Amino acid sequence: MANAVQKITLSTSRDIPFNKLVLSQSNVRRVKAGVSVEELAEDIARRTLLQSLNVRPVLDSGGNETGMFEVPAGGRRFRALEQLVKQKRLAKTAPIPCVVRDASADASAEEDSLAENIHREPLHPLDQFRAFLAFREKGLSEDEIAARFFVTPTVVKQRLRLAAVSTKLLDVYAEDGMTLDQLMAFTVTNDHARQEQVWDAIAHSYNKEPYYIRRQLTEGAVRASDRRALFVGIDVYEAAGGVVMRDLFQDDDGGWLQGPGLLDCLVIEKI
Repeated sequence: MANAVQKITLSTSRDIPFNKLVLSQSNVRRVKAGVSVEELAEDIARRTLLQSLNVRPVLDSGGNETGMFEVPAGGRRFRALEQLVKQKRLAKTAPIPCVVRDASADASAEEDSLAENIHREPLHPLDQFRAFLAFREKGLSEDEIAARFFVTPTVVKQRLRLAAVSTKLLDVYAEDGMTLDQLMAFTVTNDHARQEQVWDAIAHSYNKEPYYIRRQLTEGAVRASDRRALFVGIDVYEAAGGVVMRDLFQDDDGGWLQGPGLLDCLVIEKI
């Protein structure tokens, strides 16, 4: 007869007043990384706490529960909540969602803290690019998106430009067939057909460096620093329907004018 599968029991969840929580010395995170505590506090103030704290009862010398709970996993969230309390934006006795581990659990508090961080799967950059694009399509401005996620408007513009690359190339990037630097190079143009044409040409080539991708995409275009472009003026060129390719990820010296024929006609007209 087969042995019965032993069922696991999950830790209970409960709301615990903030003034009953203390930061555990067992938290393995020592080096600051990622979003600052100040920014996390502002995010919690805006959208409330999205993830519970992991806590354990604090015991006295006799092994009895004291009514206090230590936080071995979720230290940054605790510090962010603590900051909100100090700013009087959160009550000292505000109920905090917590997962309560048994004080006699086999795994140590240090193990819980390490496991929470090790098993956390970071968001793929492409998912972030697409999420920013979804917010933009819902009507949020670039400045509004930047404010909500504590980044600069320039970062938002870059993420939106990356999300606008050909779906075929984004799929290649998602499968690790292309680096982020290579994907950045393809944002020089919005022409998906041209992006795909260049990728197909270099996919099996030894040279897939970002600078080479940019060179291929801007082949035949005229630099904005060209004497003809300076003579006519970029504003006049764009007003006539001309397209300027720009690089949001490195200095492009004003970009590239995609229509050399149009530019020549404008030069003749001005002469």
